[in-house]
Amino acid sequence: MKERKDIYWRAYLIYFGFLVIMLVVLFNTVSLQLETHSHVLDDPEDHTPTRLVQRKPRSGDILDINNTPLVTSVSYYDIHMDPTTVKQELFDKDISALCRKLAAIFPQMSAHEYESYIRRARQRGNRYLLIKRQATNEERRKVRKFPIFEHGRFKGGLIDTDEKIERKRPHDELMRRTLGYYKVQNGKELRVGIEGAYNEYLAGTPGEEIEQQISTGWKRTGQIVREAVEGADVVTTIDKEIQEVAHSELYRQLKNQNARNGCVIVMEVKTGYVKAIANLTRLENGEYSEVYNYAIGTKEVPGSTFKLASLMAALEDNKIKITDSVNAYGKYRFYNSVLEDSHEGGYGRITIKQAFEKSSNVISRIIYNAYKNEPRTFVDHLRAFGLGDKLGIDLLGEPQPTLYGPGSKNWSGISLAWMAIGYEVQQTPLQTLAFYNGVANNGKMLRPLFVKEIRRGTEVVKSFEPVVLKEQLCSQQTLRTLHECLKGVMVRGTGSALKSSLFDIAGKTGTAQILNDDHSYGHEGEKKYQASFVGYFPADEPIYSCIVVVSAPNRDIYGAVVSGTVFSAIANKVYAGSLKYHEAINENGKKLHDAPVSMSGNRHDISYVLDKLGVGFSRALQDEYIRTTANGEQVDFVRQRIDRDKVPNVLGMSARDAIYLVESCGMKAQISGYGTVYKQSLTPGAEAPPGGMIKLELK
Repeated sequence: MKERKDIYWRAYLIYFGFLVIMLVVLFNTVSLQLETHSHVLDDPEDHTPTRLVQRKPRSGDILDINNTPLVTSVSYYDIHMDPTTVKQELFDKDISALCRKLAAIFPQMSAHEYESYIRRARQRGNRYLLIKRQATNEERRKVRKFPIFEHGRFKGGLIDTDEKIERKRPHDELMRRTLGYYKVQNGKELRVGIEGAYNEYLAGTPGEEIEQQISTGWKRTGQIVREAVEGADVVTTIDKEIQEVAHSELYRQLKNQNARNGCVIVMEVKTGYVKAIANLTRLENGEYSEVYNYAIGTKEVPGSTFKLASLMAALEDNKIKITDSVNAYGKYRFYNSVLEDSHEGGYGRITIKQAFEKSSNVISRIIYNAYKNEPRTFVDHLRAFGLGDKLGIDLLGEPQPTLYGPGSKNWSGISLAWMAIGYEVQQTPLQTLAFYNGVANNGKMLRPLFVKEIRRGTEVVKSFEPVVLKEQLCSQQTLRTLHECLKGVMVRGTGSALKSSLFDIAGKTGTAQILNDDHSYGHEGEKKYQASFVGYFPADEPIYSCIVVVSAPNRDIYGAVVSGTVFSAIANKVYAGSLKYHEAINENGKKLHDAPVSMSGNRHDISYVLDKLGVGFSRALQDEYIRTTANGEQVDFVRQRIDRDKVPNVLGMSARDAIYLVESCGMKAQISGYGTVYKQSLTPGAEAPPGGMIKLELK
């Protein structure tokens, strides 16, 4: 009996001993796990290295006056995958479907290659597998809907937050130099054009984010310390439609003349807003590109366009009357120098007004005789007109005009005569235009402006109103005289061949000898010239002023032929394309009885428009997409058959509707032209190849 009790006691002792040991082990295990988990959460940097990095914000857009983007920020995303976070059941079920989708959108690998690539990475424990570098935001949105990836980052392994932002110019060369850039190089800021001048508004404020170190480098954790603030938008004064006309007309003439370079500026008379500015330079291959901003940064002798300022000074001082008679005999000697008229033999006995219209250099003799005993009075008048001062524009690079005076080491006995016709003075094209714009603006000279407002969302941060530089350049009587002289140039003078049949132009031609590439004036036959034309239109109620300057043309040299034709073409196209110049031809017209031609497309959209126009249509058909035909006073809807496996018939549709139907069939659309689809590369009703391309031509 006693032996049996001993056996029981030993069994109980062993049993409870094991139980105690198991409880101790279990307690220690749980405690260790909780302690480790808490430590990782509270102090992760002790286990996994992290760092704080700046995230560049999206820069603001540069827009034209109609909110068309001229410079914009485009986001690209590096797409990665952490295949180790995906549960085995989900991975096995959807990996093939995911890879088929990836191959369709990123065809650099086949579906089979993608699957092998991801499976190997999963086996190796790769937590940051590159799927696509520099994917667009549209591609990123599509990827987020793919199998597995649709479960997000922690369950689907998708890592797509690595954003890279690039500045893009949607219109290529258009205004490239004036739009400019901002960058830091060797510790120095480089500010060029609008982007450089307004970088503080465009740049935004950087954000801060925590990155985590992994075996292959650093990856984003998604932990935002400070959100980035996007830059504000800069709304320029530029009108892209006018800009395109100015650019194309200048390019055409430079190619025709094989000229060294040229520029065009179009400005709004009443505000000083620059509506277009183009600068083109001939490259070694004979093409032209926006390399340098001549309009703002290059000063040169203006030539005969400066004669307007000379006449203004003499008229204000009552030194001359525009009807005074002079002998324009063709050669005018000043000490050992001779100035000649381009018209051989001169013009004979003419009035001062006629001399200006014909751009005779007899004006040098007129000004010399009037001011030879008081040349400082003449120069002081020019300075009073603002011709010796910078305009003070916000864009960097404007030089000080060259305007010598008596007592200067550059002043000589012939300076007064040469200055009267635009030599021994230097101006930029923009400085010349600002003066002419002041004459067009009834004597009020304005600062040229390139930006209308700074905007953040719908809030206007800063607006730029017209800035008056000279309230009144001269008397009203002098202005009226000069207006008549500028109009006379276009009727009887050097610009008579440029008259428009639609409206009157006022302006002045200019031809000036400039330095050759070797910085010499060269001998006869080697001389280079600058041809210019500056003026405004319409002549009686000016809306726009414009200057065209072409340097070193190789076929013609005269301002009217070289630059005046560009001015005239720009003026005509701007006039033809501006509704404000034209009365509505159908203002008193009667409503048509016949139904209008309607494009095919979405039934709801077409019904809405026809309802608004009061046009009847058949309402029985309820299909989403329809085709239309005109039937008397109403529009009939015809069923549009949509088969997801067949190429749709998108003829007559808008680009938006056509693209929607094409993509609904698993294909991609390539668009050219604008308007409605009139031609498609694949036959309607044919088998739709998945991921295939269909070309759509619109007109």
